[in-house]
Amino acid sequence: MAAPDVKLAAGLPAGPEPVEPEIRVERDFMEHCRAKLIRMRGEATAMLDSGAAEGDAVTDKYFNHALREFRKQVVKDLSGFDDVPLFFGRLDYPAGDVFDIKADAVRGDGSHTRRDDSDLVYVGRRGVRDEDGEPIVIDWRAMLSRAFYEASSWDPMGVRVRRRYGFDQHGVLTAFEDERFTGADSSGGGSDLLTAEIERPRQGPMRDIVATIQPEQMRLVRASVDQTLCIQGAPGTGKTAVGLHRLAYLLFSERDRLRKGGGVAVIGPNSSFLAYIRNVLPALGEVEVSQATIDDLTGQGRTAGRVDDLAAARIKGSLDMAEVVRRHLWSQICQPEETLELTHQHRTWRVSVEQQAAELEDVLGRGTGYSAGRELLVQRLAHCVLRQMERVGRAGTTLTQLCRNRGIGQAVRRMWPAVDPARLAFDLLTDSDHLAAAADGILSAEQQQAILVSPRPRSVKTMTWSTLDLALLDEAAGLVGRPDRLGHIVVDEAQDLSPMHFRAIARRVAGACTVLGDLAQATSPSAVGDWSEVLAHLDRPRGRIEVLDRGYRVPAEVLDYAARLLPHIAPDLTGPTSIRHSADALHVTRTSPDRRTETIVEACETALVREGSVCLIAADNDVAELHETLTAHDIKHTVLGGEGLDAERVTLAPVTLAKGLEYDTVLVVEPSRIVDAEPRGLQRLYVALTRAVSRLQVVHAQPLPVALAPEYALTDIR
Repeated sequence: MAAPDVKLAAGLPAGPEPVEPEIRVERDFMEHCRAKLIRMRGEATAMLDSGAAEGDAVTDKYFNHALREFRKQVVKDLSGFDDVPLFFGRLDYPAGDVFDIKADAVRGDGSHTRRDDSDLVYVGRRGVRDEDGEPIVIDWRAMLSRAFYEASSWDPMGVRVRRRYGFDQHGVLTAFEDERFTGADSSGGGSDLLTAEIERPRQGPMRDIVATIQPEQMRLVRASVDQTLCIQGAPGTGKTAVGLHRLAYLLFSERDRLRKGGGVAVIGPNSSFLAYIRNVLPALGEVEVSQATIDDLTGQGRTAGRVDDLAAARIKGSLDMAEVVRRHLWSQICQPEETLELTHQHRTWRVSVEQQAAELEDVLGRGTGYSAGRELLVQRLAHCVLRQMERVGRAGTTLTQLCRNRGIGQAVRRMWPAVDPARLAFDLLTDSDHLAAAADGILSAEQQQAILVSPRPRSVKTMTWSTLDLALLDEAAGLVGRPDRLGHIVVDEAQDLSPMHFRAIARRVAGACTVLGDLAQATSPSAVGDWSEVLAHLDRPRGRIEVLDRGYRVPAEVLDYAARLLPHIAPDLTGPTSIRHSADALHVTRTSPDRRTETIVEACETALVREGSVCLIAADNDVAELHETLTAHDIKHTVLGGEGLDAERVTLAPVTLAKGLEYDTVLVVEPSRIVDAEPRGLQRLYVALTRAVSRLQVVHAQPLPVALAPEYALTDIR
């Protein structure tokens, strides 16, 4: 089959060299679209500022408040596209197959019209319309855009030609590529522009992949809003991008439903990861998306400053702790010990101990939540007094008035005290008597001792919490009162979350959720080992488990090298495959201890000659020394977890913060030290080895882990 037709610009618009005529046409149309987008935004802003409808009778039938909220959303939807190409693809249909869309040929007066024999559909990051309301660019999420991603030679979906565009680093259209699906010149070769966009060097935060989404990815992006997805994705398969683009798609197709459901959120493993993905959704026009770490979600303003040891983490993360917390909470309730006396209307009314106990027993039998049960007990006791009043003809008092009576309040506080979730978790984790009572028959004495915080902090305020402590705190808070709900949650790097973390997420999901992860990268001792188990913890057992195993970003040479670890860390997983190959993708450099520093510096300097971002990944304990080394040799760099992601081209990353991130060139320093630093060190090394999207260099003076033997054939010695 013939390769796609590719046309390249001979120069930039301001350059002296001529530009291929059709590229000039496409550039002019891009500017035409941009002018229409500016007009749309200006009209929406003017309506928002003035409150005037300007002839929009359909919209003006709504109430003023709803109208204003709608216009605010329109302004947001039209913002943020000033510096990005407004379209990245085009579909050519036979004339009349779609609709009369104004597009391709540019007349001298700057107006646009379709070709006589074609309907041309431009696909971009958001829809653009002209003054008559006719679409000139179709949003990538619209149904009509599906063919751009899914049309193929065996199912063209009515498309004659699919056109992709290439852009320079400034967003200027410089090339196009036509893929024909009909006729003798139909083409089925790979897309050079698509490959170039996937391989394009990057620096700083993650970009959207809206122009390069693959069919198997788009199928997941367009999954129903009611469908919970659990996506097992090998490194470089685009699982994070799929989750974020799915959220953008759902906000396009189900915005009102998700807003009524409480909005949407992305949950990531740490703040560095959230900083890395921060620009993706805004680039797609979605700015009203909450982003939080799992500790932000569960901590109620507290942060995790302590790491549990292996034994404690396994116990605290297990489902057994849900029952322990539940028992501890409900143990706060006490039987009444004295008669309830209250004064109302110059008379004292009494409720006996026996009657109070009966009312308490009735409320407990209803199975209500802790706070709801407490309020119900107040009403029940007030009703007991009200019945007494009615029997003696004392009318005129309402149940609401009695519920506010001090005597009833005091009685309820003795029986059913108000609780602070943080105090509950603190007592459970620091007081052996409280823990023994709540964990009797659930945790052994050794297990109880393993999770007790020692030495005991003086108070809740001085407590240093771990991430699993915060999950227990959230469990207590969820039993006391219901948290705010969300219409959809995307959970990334979910393979490290414990059952207690998933329970915290489940309490907040009103609809479905998207769970993303790779079991081979699980480094937490409390991690759930099976995706079906994850779905059970989320209370969504009917969710679908999907697998992405075809890599687009990471070269095959790098994936194959990292896959040597899979039999040791995830024997049930099939090794990922990659569509990319590069003879220069992998280098393993053995050096001597006295030349290790020199070798690392040389590797950094060599990497900086190339385009794109550079990252050194090392064991956490080695980062300080490497920071001093880079500083001493005047290599400007950012330490991950400190200043930010995009301050410098070179990033120095503790291996515990590298998960989910990508860099063009990655230098992994002393793999054996990464492995030896923690019980799941091999999993941590697998993460480090799969962060490179162009070139991986492993530098080591110590012997490589046995799992990587024999050493790569191209090992060089320095």
